Parts: sequence; structure tokens; C-alpha cells
Amino acid sequence: MLGVAAGLGAPLLPRLALAAQDRDLLPRVRAVLARWTGPGRFPGMIATLGLPGQAPEYVLSGMQSFTEDSAMRPDSLFRIYSMTKPVTGMAAMQLIADGLLGLDQPLHEILPEYADMQVQDRYDGSLDALHDAPRAITIRHLLTHTAGIGYTIVQKGPIKDLMEDKGLIPGQVSRLKVPGIFNGETVGSLDLFASRLAQVPLVADPGTKWIYSMGLDLMGRVIEVVSGLSFDRYLREVIFAPAGMESTSFQVPREEAGRLTTNYGALGQGLVPIDTGAESIYLDPPPFPFGGAGLVSTPADYDRFLRLLAQFGELDGRRILSELAVRTGTRNLLPEGVAGPVTQGRASGFGAGGRVGMGPESGMFGWSGAAGTVAMVDMAKGLRSQIFVQFMPPEASRLLPEFQSALKADVTALLERT
Repeated sequence: MLGVAAGLGAPLLPRLALAAQDRDLLPRVRAVLARWTGPGRFPGMIATLGLPGQAPEYVLSGMQSFTEDSAMRPDSLFRIYSMTKPVTGMAAMQLIADGLLGLDQPLHEILPEYADMQVQDRYDGSLDALHDAPRAITIRHLLTHTAGIGYTIVQKGPIKDLMEDKGLIPGQVSRLKVPGIFNGETVGSLDLFASRLAQVPLVADPGTKWIYSMGLDLMGRVIEVVSGLSFDRYLREVIFAPAGMESTSFQVPREEAGRLTTNYGALGQGLVPIDTGAESIYLDPPPFPFGGAGLVSTPADYDRFLRLLAQFGELDGRRILSELAVRTGTRNLLPEGVAGPVTQGRASGFGAGGRVGMGPESGMFGWSGAAGTVAMVDMAKGLRSQIFVQFMPPEASRLLPEFQSALKADVTALLERT
């Protein structure tokens, strides 16, 4: 059985632990969070850094909202949006490891309605100019956003209107109507979502381009069909319960609303509350479990997910995910010749629902969320990092780039002491 030492190299483990002893691991991160917390900035936020085999160090700054006297804490609840995608991806990888699903298996063998897909001749162009897909969508394509499936929050023009008319809106923000985010009413079940999505043309030929998509939402339906369990139950029984992620779910119990942070929208130079903890849309059952953007979690819970990956499927001495599932899912799975997303000017690979670092960033795996959450694990060094904050869109502020720079400096300083 391989533990975290297999990814980090055993000689470095004690040196890291010794270098971290009696030290503040995140002095620069702590300064950034302090600078960005308070009136005119953000009510509060949390950052973490986890060393191999150890509980994370938390940087807790400020409050859960501007109007409530609730300090940020490790079990504060956050809308993690697209950080749901790596969870769904690893759930699929476990089915592949179990022999119930194939990485390059055609999707239509599981969902027959995807057998004969059509593709727009021009991206976001006319719905009347279509051609037959030259190849089948595969499970690999769904995991890596290369299926040619579009995304309601990305597409423009007639195809966006068609998606919204069909209720293909795989996420929720607020009880308020937020123009330009999600328009229309979401379809009421994952089964219906999958069948209606099959009626929408693809925006690119499968296996040819990385295009951010609803592929991980559709993967939720694949998991249901293959496992025989509802998607949310599968996640709970296979990942969340065994990993001790007790606060991670698609709905927040009303008795836990006091732990749910407020989500803000950037308006000019200020922030306006768009989803408060007490009145959150996440207190209600979602139309269906959104495998691409639906989970609420805590910094403590999501660190356990990252630690599970860093330790190649083991946690607290128990095997939860197959080592093969984790090793395969955290490496570059893009089809040959397909370029991944570009992040901060750097080309990346893509694995099972998350970005894979290349070159100097080799070994990095993770993803971010639409309300300012970011989580990464360094599979080579066994380190894990996160930031949790709640505002949309996250590019409206310089907070996250400043955090990334500070985190890199703090981790570099730590490694230099080993």
C-alpha cells in the first residue's frame, strides 16, 4: 500500500516537518488576508496549507458576513461551485478503477441518446448550420471538457437561448434574479437534464478542443446509471462519509444556516449581498445534484478531499479511493494534440475535472470556484492549499492573484528550509 511518502519522497518528509516546527507557515498569506479584510474590502476569508500527513494550518480572517457577528472558522460553509468538478471526476475515476466504466468508453453505450450527435459548423453560430459528429463522445471527453458540449454560462447567441429554454442551467446563485448569470428555470431531474442536453448541438467536434462545459454535470447521470445509486448518494457513500466530509452536500440543513457565509456580488467598487446564509437558496433542495457546480463545503472538509488525493486514496489509515483512480485522475488526460486551459499565461493539462500543472508546475492538480474559492494539491510534494472567500465574479478583485503570489513565496521559503 502506497502512502503519501510515495509521492513526496520519504527523506523530505521529516525535513519538512522539522522546518515547519514552531513556525508560522503562512506569514505572507496572513498579511494578504488581513489587508483584504474589513470595511471596503471583504467581510472575511480563510486560507489553508497542509503538509504531508498533517492537519492543515488555517489562516482565519474576519467574519462570515458584513452584517452578522459570526467569525470565520474551519467549519464555515462556502459555495464551492466548480470545485465540485474534481469531486465528480474522482467519483468517475473510482468506477473506472472498479471496472464498471472505461476511460475511452463511448458515452452512448451508457446513455444511448448520445449516439448520433450533431455539431455547430461555427462555434456559437446558427442552429441551422450543423454537421454530424465525426466521432463518439467518450468518458475521457466528459472528464476533460473536450466532449464539445457547451455551457450555459459560457455560450452566446441562439445555442445559449436553446439551452436556457430547455432548462439546462446546472447551478444556482440566489433567490434574486441575477441577469446574465442564469436565466430561466432549471430542469427538475438529472435524468431529464441528460436527455435534454442530448437534443442540443455540440459546439465543437468531440476530442478536438478544450471548451469549458457541462460535461461534469452529465457525468453525474453516467455515475447514476453505472452505479445504480443516485448521484448524491454515490458521492456520500463512496467519498464523503468514508473521508469524514460531514458538511459537504448539495443542500445546507436549515439548522446549519448559521455556518453558511454570505455570497456577494461585485458592483462597481463595492459588494452587495446576493445570497445570505439565513435566506440562502442552498437551504432548499436543488432541482438536481449539479456535478459541475453544486456542492457546499467547508475548508476543513475540502482539505480532507485534497489530503485523500495527496495520499493516493488513503486517509486516516483507510483506503477510500483506488490508488490507480487517484494517480490516473490527477495526471493529464487530454486527448492527444488538444491544448488545455491557459492560467496566468501558463498552459496546463487537464485531468478528472481539474487543471494539471505542466513544466515547472508538474504535479499540481486542482480547480477553482465561481465565488472565489481555489484549492490545489501538489501531488509531487504532498502539499495542499486553499482559499475560501465568497464574491462573484472572482476576477473583479486582485485578491486571488495576490494570494497566489503570497502562497508561492511562503511555500518556497518553507521548502528552502528543508
